[in-house]
Amino acid sequence: MQTKLFIGGQWRAASDGATFPIIDPSTEEEIADVSSATVEDVITTVEIADAAGKEWAKRAPRDRAEILRKSWELLVSRKDDIAECIVRENGKALPDALGETNYAIEFFRWYAEETVRNYGEILTSPAGGNKIVVMQQPIGVSVLVTPWNYPAAMATRKIAPAIAAGCPVILKPASDTPLTALLVAEILTEAGVPPGVMNVVPSRRSGEVVSAMLHHPLVRKLSFTGSTEVGRALLKEAADCVVNCSMELGGNAPFLVFEDADIDDAVVGAMIAKMRNGGEACTAANRFHVHENVYAEFSEKFATAMNAFKVGPGLEPGVELGPMINEWAIKDIDKLVQDAKAKGSEILAGGAPLERTGYYYPPTVLGKVSSDADILREEVFGPVAPLVSFSDDDEAIHAANDTEYGLVAYLYTQDLKRGMAVSERLDAGMIGLNRGLVSDPAAPFGGTKQSGLGREGSHDGMMEYMEKKYIAVEW
Repeated sequence: MQTKLFIGGQWRAASDGATFPIIDPSTEEEIADVSSATVEDVITTVEIADAAGKEWAKRAPRDRAEILRKSWELLVSRKDDIAECIVRENGKALPDALGETNYAIEFFRWYAEETVRNYGEILTSPAGGNKIVVMQQPIGVSVLVTPWNYPAAMATRKIAPAIAAGCPVILKPASDTPLTALLVAEILTEAGVPPGVMNVVPSRRSGEVVSAMLHHPLVRKLSFTGSTEVGRALLKEAADCVVNCSMELGGNAPFLVFEDADIDDAVVGAMIAKMRNGGEACTAANRFHVHENVYAEFSEKFATAMNAFKVGPGLEPGVELGPMINEWAIKDIDKLVQDAKAKGSEILAGGAPLERTGYYYPPTVLGKVSSDADILREEVFGPVAPLVSFSDDDEAIHAANDTEYGLVAYLYTQDLKRGMAVSERLDAGMIGLNRGLVSDPAAPFGGTKQSGLGREGSHDGMMEYMEKKYIAVEW
């Protein structure tokens, strides 16, 4: 297990020797001690990345594509190791970790194919005096800041398109879960990613080191996934040097169940949308709006499904829900649940932290949640589902859009015309229509309003690491 900084193709201790512990959320025990990068370390990394990036950008697209393809093959061969690493440092159940790993790996196959599709354009000036030639060139040194909830997928969703575009990257993984990122770096190096093109700098001094990089004149791109609050702060920092930013921020996803929905299908979709990753996901369904005519049936079947979930350490056979990431997560989740209870919500499943070693919160369903409950306004990062009823489409759409977030929305209806019409009116960057899962490497991932800027995945994801250059030419 690698625990040092990965800079310029070498494993290095922090310049001041500092380290920080990694805790297994299922046991509350330390499993590793990881080097904590200093400002000096990341400044050195930026300079190394810039030098390596100049050569990497010159490589033929097919050469870069072949290295990405080889990366995919090696990641596939190590997927069990990656999944186990995720479980140990993040806590999620092994089936969830394997699902994340398969998703994470696929970005390298997708961008191996996209690398050679860096399209430009040529057109004639309207005045007829010259040709307008437009090309896309790598933006340069890219700082990638990722969260703890998907330690593999959030990293690969940024790394693969960046290096496909010809950019060197500096990954700052979340302090709770750096081991997976270091393992990915080890595998990519074996696949042939050149020294300095891929760098990983774990650090407990997150604010200091990210700020130092954003103020370095060689850094031209920031891609951040995390909370809206931190995203706002980073945008202010990036403004000082006008660094190009992609932001994948918070969510508060509505899940709408219309009266003509297939309720059994809706319950299956709700379990996926809510319980994937234990609810610790920006795409998790956070607010369930159910038509009054099917509310009783849906709430009963949903609560039964949630109660049936097996909770325990992520590597135990049959476990579907592991621990939350840390004790603060448990406190934040329970605060929202207790507020809803105090305001009249019914407890249909779960409702309180589990008394056992580890950071466990049971699958929880809250019925008839009051409109003034905090849980309908704030993102609950855990396995808690608040239910409210509605009487008509306009009411449901208004409630769904009544949030500062706009990442994803889900809806179930057997009427395709209604489904498409409602989808158009929902203010979100992604819609799950009769599906509880929207993430796909080939699809543009991102939100509206305060859920972010830009898109990841699809061809658009590679373009986030490109800059247009226009040449006025006569011939």
